[in-house]
Amino acid sequence: MRGKIKMERMEIKPTCCQAEEELKESNKGENKHLPIAIIGAGPVGLAAAAHLAEYGQSFIIFESGSQVGENILTWGHVRLFSPWRYNIDKMASKLLKKQGWKEPNLNELPTGKGLVDQYLKPLGNSPEIKNSLFVNTKVLSISRKNMDKMKTANREKQPFVIYAKKNSEFKQFEARAVIDATGTWRNPNPANSNGIWLKEEEKIKNQVFYGIPDILKKNKRRYLNKRVAVIGGGHSAINSLLELAKLKEEYPATEIVWVLRKVRVEEAYGGEELDALEARGELGSRIHRLVDSGIVRVLTPFRIQYVKGDNGKIELVGETDGCFKTFSDIDEMIVNTGNRPDFSILGEVRISIDTATESAKALAPLIDPNIHSCGTVRPHGEKELRQPEKDFYIVGAKSYGRAPTFLMATGYEQVRSIVAYLSGDYESSEKIELELPETGVCSTNLNVKEESCSSNSCC
Repeated sequence: MRGKIKMERMEIKPTCCQAEEELKESNKGENKHLPIAIIGAGPVGLAAAAHLAEYGQSFIIFESGSQVGENILTWGHVRLFSPWRYNIDKMASKLLKKQGWKEPNLNELPTGKGLVDQYLKPLGNSPEIKNSLFVNTKVLSISRKNMDKMKTANREKQPFVIYAKKNSEFKQFEARAVIDATGTWRNPNPANSNGIWLKEEEKIKNQVFYGIPDILKKNKRRYLNKRVAVIGGGHSAINSLLELAKLKEEYPATEIVWVLRKVRVEEAYGGEELDALEARGELGSRIHRLVDSGIVRVLTPFRIQYVKGDNGKIELVGETDGCFKTFSDIDEMIVNTGNRPDFSILGEVRISIDTATESAKALAPLIDPNIHSCGTVRPHGEKELRQPEKDFYIVGAKSYGRAPTFLMATGYEQVRSIVAYLSGDYESSEKIELELPETGVCSTNLNVKEESCSSNSCC
């Protein structure tokens, strides 16, 4: 009599390569009749549209503003450190040249307004993009069709549903993939050193400007002959300080106070004449001279604990050298403490976000500002930007979360790789096609003729 042989079933797990092939295979066929949705018609969102047009993919773009690049126009007076060559997406340039677009001098430094007028507007008006662009359309939320975040069965086969408000009308759109390029610009950090928004700071919002005011033109009357406190130690703050100093030349009663968390003000000067980017180095040298001359008064280290209003004046209570001190009689405050992402529209989408940087999780070790500057962040693409929600991507400044090391050219590389992947061009999606100067590319209010400059945030 033969003995029985017990057969054990072995589960063979797919190798990394097998898993990758299965993921690519699952990317084929589902919801292909639907467009790819892009949220945000800034430089990165429009670059994604240009690449999708090249691949012959259908897409829709949602822009909450009345025109493309509307956020950029809020700092339209600021001139970038980087020349045009680093601020134009290659595929967008190819598309524009078909329409007879005149390319700007690639070695010149554009302003924010120039970037919109000379590049983004023509791109948004191109036949390949114009009919797919919805302006004045604010996205309210994104989900999977007939599913909340908890549902898993057949989740990846369901299309995305975008809930939006166009003017005052509520609308729904379906899409097979979503690229979130909404940025972080209109979601600033508070003056509070702990990063907490307190009611006291919100109550005095009419005396506070979050961002880069046009001090010498549009907002001139707001600041002349006032005591103005500038909060922050980066290039945005230096931009504001340098323009306030110019204003003080004409209106000597203007007082300028610079409030920093840094232990020493010298930490904010950067490389000065040793900086490989001349315009950025000049920023540090100019603010250094203004501080030494006493034109700019410095409070550092001063870590603001709370801000409050007092009879039309602003009062700052902060910690310095272990003691609490109060600085009073401030008329206006300019807060340049960075920005943070807004995830409110993604409540029903499965995303993986780093707990510290609030960036796409896989990016965090590559972009951590405690380690990296603009020029040391290595290029990355679709693989690093994948979210647990299949075919959903966060790109551009929002993908970097609170990290200020984002570059426009990096965003162009992100969407090039993602669009290639969504279009089935996997070989191209895995390539790195980004070239940057080692120092990175940032921005300034450099007036080439007058040799004067100032800056916004690092990049």
